[in-house]
Amino acid sequence: MIDTAIKKLCVYGLQKGLIQPNDTRYIINRLIDTMGLDSYTDDKITYTDEIELEPVLKQLCDYAAQNGIIEDTVTHRDLFDTRLMGILTPRPSEVISEFLEKYCESPKIATDWYYDFSQNTDYIRTYRVKKDLKWVYSNEYGDLDITINLSKPEKDPKAIAAAKNAKNSSYPKCNLCPENEGFSGTLTSPARENHRIIPITINDEDFFLQYSPYVYYNEHCIVFNSKHVPMKIDRAAFSKLLDFVTLFPHYFLGSNADLPIVGGSILTHDHFQGGNYEFAMAKAPVEKEVVFGGFEDVKTGIVKWPMSVIRLSSDSKERLVELADKILAAWRSYTDESAFIYAETDGEPHNTITPIARRRGDKYELDLVLRNNITTPEHPLGVFHPHAELHHIKKENIGLIEVMGLAVLPSRLKAEMKELQDAILSGKDLRADETTAKHADWAFGFMKNYSDINAGNIEKIIQNEVGKVFSTVLEHAGVFKRDEEGKAAFERFCASV
Repeated sequence: MIDTAIKKLCVYGLQKGLIQPNDTRYIINRLIDTMGLDSYTDDKITYTDEIELEPVLKQLCDYAAQNGIIEDTVTHRDLFDTRLMGILTPRPSEVISEFLEKYCESPKIATDWYYDFSQNTDYIRTYRVKKDLKWVYSNEYGDLDITINLSKPEKDPKAIAAAKNAKNSSYPKCNLCPENEGFSGTLTSPARENHRIIPITINDEDFFLQYSPYVYYNEHCIVFNSKHVPMKIDRAAFSKLLDFVTLFPHYFLGSNADLPIVGGSILTHDHFQGGNYEFAMAKAPVEKEVVFGGFEDVKTGIVKWPMSVIRLSSDSKERLVELADKILAAWRSYTDESAFIYAETDGEPHNTITPIARRRGDKYELDLVLRNNITTPEHPLGVFHPHAELHHIKKENIGLIEVMGLAVLPSRLKAEMKELQDAILSGKDLRADETTAKHADWAFGFMKNYSDINAGNIEKIIQNEVGKVFSTVLEHAGVFKRDEEGKAAFERFCASV
């Protein structure tokens, strides 16, 4: 049985082009060694149907757990099946050579191949990504994407306990460092033996291209600095973004902001996120044209979006960089007490920008999302952050992906929304149970808006109401509000640049 699983994994590698027929004996021997076997018998079966990877890896991990090769936890299984896939994965030089050869045909052919490759090696675990719950909420701002993230496996309690006792290591320095390529992983760092990265140059600096293993949207990629240096929004960052979309015109690229609360989860390593996807924000129209002095040749305007976005458009990268840098400098030092915007308090800076670059034919487009991370006793997690009444749905930072119109919601919501549905349909007291109690005020608020809530429509109703919450989250994160007073304040800032 285990011999058949080894054979199937080898056949999978052949089917996906990860290995060649002449590699077969070598690969089988590597797998035999990894599985702790001292013999192997070929089943002599010719497999013509496409091998499904997940059950094969499960069988191999089951055997390893049953025979004491690994502990039977999610973490140890992930480390082990990545080691198995690493045996099938070509060396970095081969991958880079293939990518560059295809890039000569076209950037899209190259990324299409690399994206498929990242799935075939199981670096992107497609069978997990498919578990994510996804739907669309349409409102005045367009079609907002809603996702409940289920692709990150829950940590096993035994693995958590073991991780506490694990030896600390500073190698790699973080999960984005290029040293992760081929890294076997630990209880606290994911295995990356099947991970391959592509070197690129942007703004005369060495960067790498890879895909996100969690793929929140189509071809979700990460572009990261070859050096472990902190993120920074500055003139150079704008140049990097625009250089990248020159290299890959079918991709967008954006950056999280560089301050806590409004920034991303990894501020210690300079990186960007992009991909082949058009978010609702990118589709949103300019509702108010703006002219910045000295930049009459650059088309600019305020975007119809719940957050505060200035869109720049030009066929000149250099002009966009110059204007973006000017707007950033003005925003860093901008205070408008009437709009509760303070450049700093007690020496702590608050203003920064989340930038996103894309191509529109021959033109370059750069969206500048104004951010501010000030806190108050009433809003200790941030004034321009989801307010407390929304934390039962979304409490986490509003980063680049959310800014553009995709809600990445915690996995807990799948079970919580099901419990809420059942409680509403059965007429239970929503406040009697801890899980439903935190959603009770919200549920009572929207239930009165529906004349009939039944088993056939309740799931859609709750999805719609979660979408409304996300839209409100974005409004909370907007530094200039969408009322007349807020719009006037936004225009005052533009006039000050």
